Amino acid sequence: MLKKLFQSFRFPLRRLPHPRRTPEILSSRQHSLHRNDLSRHAVSVVERLQHAGYEAYVVGGCVRDLLLDLEPKDYDVATSATPEQVRAEFRNARVIGRRFKLVHVHFGREIIEVATFRANHPEEDDDEANHLASRNESGRILRDNIYGTLEDDAQRRDFTINALYYDPSSERILDHTHGVHDILN
Repeated sequence: MLKKLFQSFRFPLRRLPHPRRTPEILSSRQHSLHRNDLSRHAVSVVERLQHAGYEAYVVGGCVRDLLLDLEPKDYDVATSATPEQVRAEFRNARVIGRRFKLVHVHFGREIIEVATFRANHPEEDDDEANHLASRNESGRILRDNIYGTLEDDAQRRDFTINALYYDPSSERILDHTHGVHDILN
């Protein structure tokens, strides 16, 4: 009962569209991150995907950690390529996941996790059947995410400081959510 009450407060907020804007782009002179600071395997995954015609960036906690002069525990890549397209580019890759597919690209003991840009599910109160189809009777999400754009992916991340996209080719950071400002604060 309380769950339904809280959901009634949340749904009107979810229907509001996220403000769309272009990202703040920080050049290599505006930040301390350099491609040599990253895993060479993460850089090679990004560059190979870009060379194949896809958008690809090092993203998330590894970018945050490097800006804070910390050692990242792992490296994630976000791309416009679908998991099947990523798998076709790397023979050392494996598609994983049931709710949302990811690709693990293996380099010995190091694994680079590659995810397709994601978007939030559209919330529609009128289409109850669509809402029920994405969850089971206990409320567990069966189909977690849908593919989206780079901007959609940035807006759905948990924290602004995890929504930083680093392009090792140009050494630029794309910041859709003022995450660099939050790190500095």
